[in-house]
Amino acid sequence: MTSTDKQELPKTFDPAAIEAKWYPHWEETNAFRPERPDAAPYTIVNPPPNVTGSLHIGHALDNTLQDIMIRYERLRGKDALWVVGTDHAGIATQMVVERQLEAAGDKRTNYSREDFVKKVWEWKEESGGQITRQLRRLGCSMDWSREQFTMDPHFSKAVLNVFVDLYNQGLIYRDKRLVNWDPKLKTAISDLEVETREVQGHFWHFRYPLADGVTLDDRRDHIVVATTRPETMLADMAVAVNGADPRYTSVIGKFVELPITGRRIPIVADDHADPELGSGAVKITPGHDFNDFEVGRRAGIAAADMLNMFDAEAKVVQVAASDGLIPAEFIGVDRFDARKLVVERMKALGLLVPHVVTSKDGEVTEHDAEPRTIQTPYGDRGGVVIEPWLTDQWYVDAKTLAQPAIQAVKTGVIEIVPKSWEKTFFHWMDNIQPWCVSRQLWWGHRIPAWYGSDGKCYVAETEEAAQALAGEGVTLERDSDVLDTWFSSALWPFATLCWPDSSNPLPSGEVAARSADGGEAAACDGGTNSLPLHHPADGPPPHSGEDLLRKHYPNDLLISGFDILFFWDARMAMMGTHFMGKAPWKQLYLHGLVRAADGAKMSKSKGNTVDPLGLIDQYGADALRFFMAAMESQGRDIKMDERRVEGYRNFATKLWNASRYCQSNGIGASASVSAPQATLAVNRWIIGEVVDTVAALDKALADLRFDAAANAIYHFVWDQFCDWYLELIKPTLSQDAEVQPAMATETRAVAGWVLDQILVMLHPFMPFITEELWHALGERQNDLILAQWPAPDANVDADAKAETEWRIALVREIRSAKNELGIPPGQRLRGFVQGANDRTCGWINGFATGAQRLARIDFASLGEHAPEGANIQIVVNEATFVLPLEGIIDIAAEKARLAKALEAVTKEAKSLDGRLSNPAFVEKAKPEAVEKARADHAEKSAEAERLTAALGRLG
Repeated sequence: MTSTDKQELPKTFDPAAIEAKWYPHWEETNAFRPERPDAAPYTIVNPPPNVTGSLHIGHALDNTLQDIMIRYERLRGKDALWVVGTDHAGIATQMVVERQLEAAGDKRTNYSREDFVKKVWEWKEESGGQITRQLRRLGCSMDWSREQFTMDPHFSKAVLNVFVDLYNQGLIYRDKRLVNWDPKLKTAISDLEVETREVQGHFWHFRYPLADGVTLDDRRDHIVVATTRPETMLADMAVAVNGADPRYTSVIGKFVELPITGRRIPIVADDHADPELGSGAVKITPGHDFNDFEVGRRAGIAAADMLNMFDAEAKVVQVAASDGLIPAEFIGVDRFDARKLVVERMKALGLLVPHVVTSKDGEVTEHDAEPRTIQTPYGDRGGVVIEPWLTDQWYVDAKTLAQPAIQAVKTGVIEIVPKSWEKTFFHWMDNIQPWCVSRQLWWGHRIPAWYGSDGKCYVAETEEAAQALAGEGVTLERDSDVLDTWFSSALWPFATLCWPDSSNPLPSGEVAARSADGGEAAACDGGTNSLPLHHPADGPPPHSGEDLLRKHYPNDLLISGFDILFFWDARMAMMGTHFMGKAPWKQLYLHGLVRAADGAKMSKSKGNTVDPLGLIDQYGADALRFFMAAMESQGRDIKMDERRVEGYRNFATKLWNASRYCQSNGIGASASVSAPQATLAVNRWIIGEVVDTVAALDKALADLRFDAAANAIYHFVWDQFCDWYLELIKPTLSQDAEVQPAMATETRAVAGWVLDQILVMLHPFMPFITEELWHALGERQNDLILAQWPAPDANVDADAKAETEWRIALVREIRSAKNELGIPPGQRLRGFVQGANDRTCGWINGFATGAQRLARIDFASLGEHAPEGANIQIVVNEATFVLPLEGIIDIAAEKARLAKALEAVTKEAKSLDGRLSNPAFVEKAKPEAVEKARADHAEKSAEAERLTAALGRLG
C-alpha cells in the first residue's frame, strides 16, 4: 500500500480502525520478512505458547519486547526473522480434550489411543491457535509463513532424531527412580511443574519395637520415629540413625519389627539422621520419599528392590505379590484414608506417642499429633498432592549436557541480561539432576523405543528400523509413553529452521502424511530449502532456495520470562550446544513478571489478573505496547498501572494532533533520509535533537534497556518536537508573518523530515499509528515497516542548541512566573533586559516576534531601564529579565494569598515529615501507605518551594 496522495487526517484518533486496517495488509504483503537475500541476518524465536493458551499480560510483555527488537532490526536493513509457533502442551491439551469428552458424558478410555489422538488433532484444527490470532492484535510482526507447531511432521522428525542420537550416545537411558507422580493425571511431572503450598498438617510419633529382644542402653525396647505421612510406614525399609549418636550405636545393624505389617527392617547409620531433631531416628521409605531414596541406596538397597505401596491413583496395593504383609483392610484404600487407618491401628496397639500440651494455667492435655505447617508439593496442572512414586522412566543425562552450556555462559558466548541472573543459572546447572523425559500420556511425541520378546529394548526412529535391529522372529511392542513437552521445545532454535534436513530437503511437495502420533513424517517443504508447511496458500513461500539453518543459527537473541529459565532456556542451551556445536543464541534477556498494581503476583484465584485484549480494546495496542516497554527495567517486575496505559494513549493522541497541525500547515512527507540543509537556529537545533535521539535509541536497544529507549523517544516527541519545536516555528509558518519565503520553505522541509524520523524511531514501539501517519503525510514508495532507520548525516550544532535552549528556558520561566502569580497566560507584559552579553543581545533581537507570540512579552529597547515598582525578575544565563507588574496585579493581595498558601502547604509537609520520621509508621504500616506518604511529602515540599519562589519574585 503505497501512497499517491496525502490523506487528510480525521480529527479523532481511532486505534481500533487503524489496527484492523494495517495488520492484514502487512501480513498479506509479506512485510514481516521481505526478500533480503544479501542482508545480515537477525533472528529471534518466540517462546512457543501452549496451543491451548490465550494471551495473558505476561505474553503481552514478552512479545512486545521481541517485536520492538525485530521491527528495529528490520528497519536497520537486516534479514529479520522472527520464528513463530505453538507448543503441543502435552498435559494441558490432553486435559482440555478430556474435559470436553466429560462434558458430553464421554471419557478418554472409551477410545483407542489412535482414535483419541485423532480427536486431539480435530480440536487443534478447530479451536487451537487462538493465541496466534491474539498475537496479531498486539501487532507482533512474526513470519507467519513459517509458523511452526511442535507436532508438525518436520518437527516430530527432529524430536525422534534427537532421542535416538542421545540414546546411542548413552545420554538417554531407562532407570527406576522416584518421580513426582500426579495421581489425578496419572503421569510423572518434572520438579519444575511442582508448586509448594503451605498446608496445615500434623506430626505423628510412633514406637517401632526392636526385634530379637534387643534393647537400647536405657533399656527401652523400641525406637521412636516421627512422620507427617503415617501411611508410608506400610512400605518402610529401614530406620536411620546418625552413626555418631551415642544413643543408638549399640543397635546399628540390628532390626525393628514394623507394627501392622510385621516386616523386619534394619537400623542403619546415615548422616541424614540429625541427632538434634526429634528422637534422632528417621523412618526410611525409599519408594516414597526422595531423601529416603538416597538413604536406601547408600544402605545398599537397589531401586528394583524398593517397596512401592501405591498404584497410579495413589491407592494402597500389596508391595509384592509374594509378600502379603499389608493387611487386606488397607488394599485399595486412598492414601489419605490409609493415613487415618494407620493412626487408628497404631493407637490401638499402644504404639502412638501422644503430643502433650501444657496450658498457661498448668492444665495438661494429650493429642494424637502435633500440629505443623507443612510444605506440601502440588501438581501445577492436576492440582492434587504429588506422590513420590517409584517407577521406570526415561532419563536424559543432564549433567553431561549441561557442561558445554555452562562454559558458553562463562566464556561470554552467551550473554545473560541482566547479568545478575548468571549466578542463579550456574547454581541450577551445576546441581542439575537427571531429567525425566517420559510422560504417561497419549498426546505427544511417542517415545521411539520398542520392547522385544527377547527381553531387550530397541530404540530407532521407525518400527522398521527397530525390527531391523532386533532381527527376524523378535516380536516388538512400542513404549506407550510420550516425551516431556519441554524435550521437544528444547529444539526450538534449530528444529524450526528445518534441522536435520536443511542440507538434504525433500523435493517440493514431497511431504509424508502425518501419523496418528505426529510421528514419522517428512521434513520441510520447498525447493532446495527446508521451509515449514505453513506458507500462504495463494503462492509459493518467500525466500525459496535459502539455507535457513546456516543463515539463522545461532539466533541473535532470546527474550523470555525468568520463570522459564530452567523449564526452557537452559534446556535449549544444552540441546543447541550438543547438536549444533554452537550455543543457540548470543544473548538471553530475562524480563520480570507483570504484577498487580499493589505488587502482588497476579492469579485467577486472587481475581487480580488483567486482560491485555481488554486494554487493547480500550486504549489501543500501541498504548499497551509503549507501557510495556517504558516499564521494563532490567531486573525489576512491572506493576500494572492502567493510568499509565491511558497516559500513553494520550501520547499517541498528541502525536496525532501534532501531525494534523503539520498537515494543515503544509508540512508533509520528506524525500530525504539525511537531514535537509538548515540556516535557522531552531531548525538546526531540532536536527541535532534527532541526532541525539537516534544515538540514545541505538545505545539503549543495544543494551536491551527498553525503558531507556522508550523514555528517549517519548521525551523527544512530547517535549522537544510537540511542545517546543512546533511552538517555536509558528511565527515562521504564520501566513501573516513578515518572513522570507525561503525561511518558511526551509522550516516546512525540516519539520517534515523530523516528523518522518519520529515515525520511524517510534515505529518499533507504536507500529499502528506510525504506519497510518506515514501514509497520511504524503506519497511513499514503501510502507513504514520497510523504511530505513534514521541516518541523519548531520551533527549537533552547539550554537543552535544553546540559542534554542535559551529561548525555551526564557519562555518556560516567563510562563511559570505568570502562573505562580495568577497572571493570565495571554496577558501582555513589557520586558526589560539587564546584564545581557553580546551573544544574548543578538538572540533577543532575533526572538522578538517569537517572544511576543509564545510568552506575550514585548521587549523594550536594549539598554532601557525598567520603571520603579513591583516587578518579576527572571534570570536566564547571565541576563536578568525584568517584567513590571504595576497595574497588572494587586501586589499586596497577591503577597497575602501566596503567604497563606505557603503556610498551609508547609504545615502539611511538616506533618508528613513527622510520620515518615517515625520508625513505627515506616516499619509497620502497609507499604502502599508509606509509599503514598512519601509521594505526598515530595509533592507538598515542591509546592512550598514554588510558593517561596513566587513570593521572592514580588520582593
